[in-house]
Amino acid sequence: MPIDAIDSLAGAADALLPTPPAAQTDGTGFANAITGAIDELHSLQATSNELAVAAVTGDLDDIHSAMIASTRASVTLELVAAVRNKGVEAFTEIMRMQA
Repeated sequence: MPIDAIDSLAGAADALLPTPPAAQTDGTGFANAITGAIDELHSLQATSNELAVAAVTGDLDDIHSAMIASTRASVTLELVAAVRNKGVEAFTEIMRMQA
């Protein structure tokens, strides 16, 4: 995997990690991190779709860029889904403890 692809995957993972504790106690930091990750995912999927269309129509010179974009979008989607699932599990556990 090229270094650029690894760096971009690390950047997508960093977008999902919460920022160090700051003065915010209302949860907006986590919400902003999730929103940023979803926006990045949307951007990656749009790029992947554009390159896929270019590949199908024969306008793409380098198929590797289409494959890398597709893989980046796929891995980022899996990461966002995993974070969402853990959030739902945490919420469910908190609700169970309060009952």
